[in-house]
Amino acid sequence: MKNVLVVGSLNLDLVCQVKYHPKTGETIFGSDLKQYPGGKGANQAVAAASLGGRVQMLGSVGHDDSGKMLLENLRSSGVEVKDIKVSRDVATGTALISVNEEGDNSIIVIPGANNTADISYIRQNTNVIDSSDIVLLQMEIPMESVNYVVEEAYKRRKIIIVNPAPAQMISDEVLEMIDYLTPNESELELLSGRVCSTDEEVVSAAQVLRSKGVKNLIVTLGDKGALFMNSNETRFINGHKVKAVDTTAAGDCFNGAFAVALSEGKNVEDAIRFANKAASISVTRVGAQSSMPLREELV
Repeated sequence: MKNVLVVGSLNLDLVCQVKYHPKTGETIFGSDLKQYPGGKGANQAVAAASLGGRVQMLGSVGHDDSGKMLLENLRSSGVEVKDIKVSRDVATGTALISVNEEGDNSIIVIPGANNTADISYIRQNTNVIDSSDIVLLQMEIPMESVNYVVEEAYKRRKIIIVNPAPAQMISDEVLEMIDYLTPNESELELLSGRVCSTDEEVVSAAQVLRSKGVKNLIVTLGDKGALFMNSNETRFINGHKVKAVDTTAAGDCFNGAFAVALSEGKNVEDAIRFANKAASISVTRVGAQSSMPLREELV
């Protein structure tokens, strides 16, 4: 099994239930306010470790109770955390999440300590990149740090997976270094500049990114599954229809599971099917890391 390094964010998620998401200027009542460990990076690390992966993480938390809780949850999930930065000057990142009756979410992220996962911090930990085989990133830490990790991992010939979430533009030079880019439909729209309302439009938008040098593109499509596109093929891979309770971190679950499947030597199509199954289980539960399935649940 290959070593998976996740470089990314750690947040405390504050989650409430709402009947529907409010319009601009509207005040509504929520219920069941709860705290969960979150952050796209930490979510993906927990997803990968829960499924049996050998996982280490780089990122930053504050020197506060929230940071301690997030680190302890990672440890208990089997993630190596010894090189995660603890910042004494900035509070741990926070995400404010509302979940409606259909299980769809709306999220506001306050980065906090995640912004201190800067290039100087990454430079101090390039040995962790050296010892990894697969590097998985998202975009809740500074974009310059994401670019730097991609460049360093590319020099070292690591397998690079980038989940472009929250959506931000990526330079063509960086896109060419990425082995697997995993946007959802809205992220694909931003990166391609194309509308993605139909399957045909998703394929057309994916072709735009392929023309920019993306080697392997995997567009996650919720319960419809995923689109896989590279120089040899374009294929839709079916997902799983389930009753969604909370879609928070479904994409994170997919990416962590996909990285684990690659680390075990699965081919890309089988890795996507494995990740689709894991994500379909995660949406039947409330919370981010608390929703991640164990390996025996995918049998």
